[in-house]
Amino acid sequence: MHRYFTGPLTIEEVAVSLADLPAELEGIKLVQLSDLHFDGRCLSEQLLAQAIDIANAAKPDLVVLTGDYVTNDPSPIHQLTGWLKRLASRRGTFAVLGNHDLYHRNSRSVITQALTAIGIEVLWNRVAYPLGPGLAVVGLADLWSRKFNPALVLGELDPGVPRLVLAHNPDSAISLQEWRVDLQLSGHTHGGQVVLPGLGTVSRWVDPVRACLPKKVRRIVPFMGKSQQVVRHWEWSQGLHHLGDRYLYVNRGLGTYRPGRLFCPPEVTVITLVRRNGPLDQAPETQNTLAGHQLCC
Repeated sequence: MHRYFTGPLTIEEVAVSLADLPAELEGIKLVQLSDLHFDGRCLSEQLLAQAIDIANAAKPDLVVLTGDYVTNDPSPIHQLTGWLKRLASRRGTFAVLGNHDLYHRNSRSVITQALTAIGIEVLWNRVAYPLGPGLAVVGLADLWSRKFNPALVLGELDPGVPRLVLAHNPDSAISLQEWRVDLQLSGHTHGGQVVLPGLGTVSRWVDPVRACLPKKVRRIVPFMGKSQQVVRHWEWSQGLHHLGDRYLYVNRGLGTYRPGRLFCPPEVTVITLVRRNGPLDQAPETQNTLAGHQLCC
């Protein structure tokens, strides 16, 4: 990646209001990192180091990692953990796995063991309470895995307890509609990777355009027709979204994948949780500010 094409590493600062959030958790700060794709090609060590420095400078209460630590071969996880163990937070670091973390037969176990060895707790259809009993942190198996089973966890939680749900693929939100989910944190899309000024994420309209082209043309245009294989809801490709009675935040990630990024900078997300009185549609305007941090990569 080169910052001229991608844009500089950015911090996205977001305040999200949650119903029933205990008074003692007002102002709790989370840092989210996602989609590192640490394989020697898709993420520079310089960018990773800067992202970790930014995360630590935020002095978070909790760090959450939302998957795709490697691209294919799981072995780079052992080098990556040398960096991730530098992450600092008051209540620890929690992680879920993404689809790329499951490509090889032993990927899940290799990556889980490596993260666990440095004190990062991997949540695979599990719940944790690092901030106390007033806020559940739920980690789901990846949507594309055969183990994706939200009922296993969400169906057993006290409906009066607000919950933060870590789910790599934002399309998971469709399957989660029957349960309470206050804030879902996802990645997977890399923000769409190719974003054109005035048009937005190319993947949102590539399939409609493809449908209008002759079949011979469709076959010679790289990646055309594959966007729906990545995610169905490209309108959720980045940022904060109100989905009825809940929020979804999609992190653009740090790493990349073919065909690369264009005007779609990698990000570190800093999320502050605040209390809300009343329904979501009466909540005050959610803050979403952007600050750039440049680096050569």
